[in-house]
Amino acid sequence: MSWVSFQRWGLLALALLIPLVRSHAQDGRSIIAAACANEYAADRSDHTPFMYRDHDVTPDHDTTYGVVETPEGNLRRKLEEYGHPLSPADRSADDARIHALLNDPAQQKKLQRDTDHDDEQANQLLNLLPKAFLWSIVSENGDLITLNFKPDPNFSPDSMEARVFADMAGQVVVSRSEERIRSMRGQMVDDVKILGGLVGRLHKGGTFQLEHREVAPHHWQLTELHVHIIGHILFNFKTIGSQEDELKTEFKVSPAKDFEQAWEILEQVHN
Repeated sequence: MSWVSFQRWGLLALALLIPLVRSHAQDGRSIIAAACANEYAADRSDHTPFMYRDHDVTPDHDTTYGVVETPEGNLRRKLEEYGHPLSPADRSADDARIHALLNDPAQQKKLQRDTDHDDEQANQLLNLLPKAFLWSIVSENGDLITLNFKPDPNFSPDSMEARVFADMAGQVVVSRSEERIRSMRGQMVDDVKILGGLVGRLHKGGTFQLEHREVAPHHWQLTELHVHIIGHILFNFKTIGSQEDELKTEFKVSPAKDFEQAWEILEQVHN
């Protein structure tokens, strides 16, 4: 998943530190702060696992997966490569990978650590929403409020991630009734150089876009992500994914309690 992985929307925890203005004359900052706080509250209270199809495209692959979430983590099985079913050899190799995971507690713990790391990065980046930008209301159309954001010149980033994220400008759409973020799109407004370009360099014009939808009553999930950042940057000794398009569909509540049950579901549904 790319550096703007928004898989854990509820990790907007620090947004709770932003004072919320509850009035008919809400400004843009208070609206986004309220939405962030609600995302956090929903994540803390809603641990419903789902199963879905995940079509992920990067410069290195074009793969469709079947995904089953469990309390232990998420199990993915390859379904297609470049729009075609896997060959018998590739199917055997991917199933062998899954069986190795099922029989290796160390791999399972690493998978959970990777998920926790993604969550932490999301936490570090997404809590910036209310405080790193200047917000303004663009329009109100029924239940939806569209906000513009642009870098706040008075914001001082305290990390490389924060510096990159805070150089974005764009729009966020918020559901008024649910106080949830429906969509977000942004663009790099300036070139970003870290340590004079030694650690990384991102160019003006790079874009990202995400969609966040109610996939079951009062259950919201990231359904679409597009990241097209021009350049590269090194975070935690890993180069961030800068070109990715991901689409998640066919959401259903997952009954799986562990990896073994997730594998049984994937075998039944995708054979």
